Amino acid sequence: MNRSVAESLFFFSMKQFFYSALAALVCVFSLTGCGYNGLVEQRETVEQQWANVENQYQKRADLVPNLVATVKGYVKHEEGVFTQIASSRSKLGGTVSLDSSITDSPEKLAQYQAAQNQLGASLGRLLALTESYPDLKANENFKDLQSQLEGIENRISTERKRYNDAVSAYNKSIQKFPGMLTARMFGFTKKAYFSADPAAAAAPSVSFD
Repeated sequence: MNRSVAESLFFFSMKQFFYSALAALVCVFSLTGCGYNGLVEQRETVEQQWANVENQYQKRADLVPNLVATVKGYVKHEEGVFTQIASSRSKLGGTVSLDSSITDSPEKLAQYQAAQNQLGASLGRLLALTESYPDLKANENFKDLQSQLEGIENRISTERKRYNDAVSAYNKSIQKFPGMLTARMFGFTKKAYFSADPAAAAAPSVSFD
């Protein structure tokens, strides 16, 4: 085989390789083109649900000062409870930020959840304490704040579930074929879940008896 024939075969082989590679890429994009748009939409749904969760947590944090101020007017010897609530709320300064990057890290989300659960537990202790103060329980402002808190706690539970549902759908999509190809090519990564914690997630008991 002379040199010209060898070169011709080489270039022919390279051309065949190029066309084969191009055909493979076309095939991949034909499978994943629509998948990319779908993953973008699912990721946006996750981030929207995350914003809904944080919005409810922010409402709860904003309600705390008025609730504490009202209770303090009746409860004179429970500074430990008020100190605990103030400490729990202050720890949320760096967590209630509408920062969706928290959802990329199970560790960060667990830290965020722990801080929120601590405040929820403190509020539950405060409401349990008020059972011993009939005049406070009869106060219209306090009853209104209790009602608001109960509604917020219920919405937190609902929004957390919706967030986890959105994360589940998204995480499944980026791990299944052909979505996994799109995810790898364009950097879609798994999102973290809120962990199940029935005791912490339960709304504080509210009674108007």
